[in-house]
Amino acid sequence: MLKIGVLISGSGTNFQAIVETIEDENINAKVELVISNKKDAYGLKRAESRGIRALYLDSKDFNNIEDYDLKLIEEFKKRDIELIVLAGYLKVLSSDFIEAFKNKIINIHPSLLPSFGGRGCYGEKVHEKVLNYGCKYSGATVHFVDNGVDTGPIILQKIVEIDEYETINSLKQKVLTIEHKILPMAVKLFAEERIVLNSRKVKILGEMK
Repeated sequence: MLKIGVLISGSGTNFQAIVETIEDENINAKVELVISNKKDAYGLKRAESRGIRALYLDSKDFNNIEDYDLKLIEEFKKRDIELIVLAGYLKVLSSDFIEAFKNKIINIHPSLLPSFGGRGCYGEKVHEKVLNYGCKYSGATVHFVDNGVDTGPIILQKIVEIDEYETINSLKQKVLTIEHKILPMAVKLFAEERIVLNSRKVKILGEMK
């Protein structure tokens, strides 16, 4: 069984989508631990309500991001976590963390990368940039995490159409809906060992349903 650790900073709807998909589709995986850098993140309550270990770690208790991430590594390693999912986690991971879980960290981003990614591009800021640019389409991307910001190999993407009267909030909801589909799908593919990474290119084995 694939043991999963999840990092969150907010409401945890993507985390919930993962758990529900694991249950509904009988995926051979289990979320063992959810960690947040925000004390009031509702995702912690979602985890606790499902009997999943939930932990808040305050970065102010650590000298720097490297020390903070070493604590994350410790918590995940002692539970033998095999896949880390960033589900709305708003901190950039240190190189130590990325090396400790190399090719075992995936992230969901609310745009079609490589467009509208990088530092400062998160949450509603992404959708605002997309609309201001005049894009006709947007979407969401699941990718492996590397030492850049939103630069890792792309696993899955899905598109949404932007209509004439689109707002930041309406686009956010459209994109969130597909996030809740492709992030759990990526977890499923990882659990089934159907993701093959060759340099920057990701190949999915078998038929996509």
